Amino acid sequence: MKKIKIYDSRDFPAYLPKLNGLYDDLFADGKGFRSLLIQKVSGPLGLEDQIVHLLAQTIEFIHNASLLHDDLVDRSQLRRGKPAAWAKYTPEYAVLAGDYLLARVMANLSRHGNVRLIQYTAEVISDLLEGEWIQDSLVRDWNITLEQLDRVHNLKTGSLFKWCLRAPFLAKGRYEKELHDLLEEMGTLLGLLFQRSDDLLDFDVRNREGKAVLGDLKSGYLNSFGVFLSRDMAPDVKERFLRSQSLGELKSIAGEARFDDRLAEFDRFNSGKIELYLHLAERLAGFLDGGEKALIGELRPLPKPLYWRAT
Repeated sequence: MKKIKIYDSRDFPAYLPKLNGLYDDLFADGKGFRSLLIQKVSGPLGLEDQIVHLLAQTIEFIHNASLLHDDLVDRSQLRRGKPAAWAKYTPEYAVLAGDYLLARVMANLSRHGNVRLIQYTAEVISDLLEGEWIQDSLVRDWNITLEQLDRVHNLKTGSLFKWCLRAPFLAKGRYEKELHDLLEEMGTLLGLLFQRSDDLLDFDVRNREGKAVLGDLKSGYLNSFGVFLSRDMAPDVKERFLRSQSLGELKSIAGEARFDDRLAEFDRFNSGKIELYLHLAERLAGFLDGGEKALIGELRPLPKPLYWRAT
């Protein structure tokens, strides 16, 4: 499947050169996974190319706006191996660039004129901001639970996956509640699996992307695998665990056997989520007609590589 060209400097005013320079950097190395997911859903539904491009651009604009804001809030120095926008262009420019992307999203969708799609997109943007607010409040909360993290992940990561599944149906004029409830549940699971896989990278598990190890922990954020791994630790052990400066030190404190056992348990737990997603995908077939049923073949393979970080 050919990757859609999401960003073109002609989309933005030429009299704002610093803004265009920031976007050149921001969009240069993105994987465009969410826009590809839009294509996978839109193809079997028979959406016109112009609508597919609008949807793909919308989700990538929202996603990248959230990255601009997240990096600033977290004070992350790097994004995709390069200086984060706030560090290179100043925090003020990063905020303005993120806000401008969100404004363009609503302007572009308004021209399309689908009120339900506009309303749903506004709700997703609101969810993203709410999730960021809650996540920031959980920094250095070492008693955080998996349920609390799941709520944040559903608002942030999950909301974008849900949009990718639901927006093409809305664009086609398919508004059945049962259908969208099912797509919502499937998108929630994809977001959860993606985030938990991403959390494992922080502990150098299947870290083919070379993500900085223990970056979350050193920033004061106990992610989902961190919660899973430190569960039931004695208070003094957990205190030393939280101060770990290297993976070797962390494994020494937690215990190599415990680390491996908890990882296997975490993988089994999330494999159950994959099986649930596959069951929901089969139920989705009941809402599809004719060529639309090809969508099941597009959606079924998604969760395993998403979680196991397989190509």
